[in-house]
Amino acid sequence: MPEQAYSRATLGVYEMIRVELLRDLYVWAYERSTQEYLAIKQDLAEPDPLRLAWRDFIKQTLREVITHPEHDPLSCIEQSVARHVPEGEQQDVQSLIVQELRRLHEGVLARYGLRPSEYATWKAIHGH
Repeated sequence: MPEQAYSRATLGVYEMIRVELLRDLYVWAYERSTQEYLAIKQDLAEPDPLRLAWRDFIKQTLREVITHPEHDPLSCIEQSVARHVPEGEQQDVQSLIVQELRRLHEGVLARYGLRPSEYATWKAIHGH
């Protein structure tokens, strides 16, 4: 917000006992904020409904894969998906889990309830 507009509105209230300037400033700031919100909202992508539906399962499966580095990651994913996901969605959910596994890095470990040491061990074995 322009400093001059804010100063005039504040002075208008304190010196001239006129709240119209402050009201106009508030309306201007509100409209600007609304326009910025709409612009940002247009840039956001729609969430993937499949990813949302299986979010907890994806996190749980990734955690299981990382905490059991002695097992083959792909076979763990396949077995878990086969047990919990309806047949029509298995391929898509499995692809989502593999994508998440590829994107996994130290900065997002807390999201999956993982420790850096667990990830480092898994990474050393599987060469992520």
